[in-house]
Amino acid sequence: MSSTSQKHRDFVAEPMGEKPVGTLAGIGDVLGRKLEEKGFDKAYVVLGQFLVLRKDEELFREWLKETCGANAKQSRDCSGCLREWCDAFL
Repeated sequence: MSSTSQKHRDFVAEPMGEKPVGTLAGIGDVLGRKLEEKGFDKAYVVLGQFLVLRKDEELFREWLKETCGANAKQSRDCSGCLREWCDAFL
């Protein structure tokens, strides 16, 4: 089993509220800015895209790569973070 980052554990430990997009695991300053420029300024907006894609992690990772240039690890970290958050709160 792969370990998760502290950022991942912090994100999934509580409701999303108004967390900025950069609080998502795998999304740092650069990707966060790129997402914000495309209107994805809050974590819940990215979650919305994850849900629109029916929680399909492969489709979501491809969307993230196309939207902000996320690499395989970044997109995997972000999709895993959102999946775990959904499992805990939805």
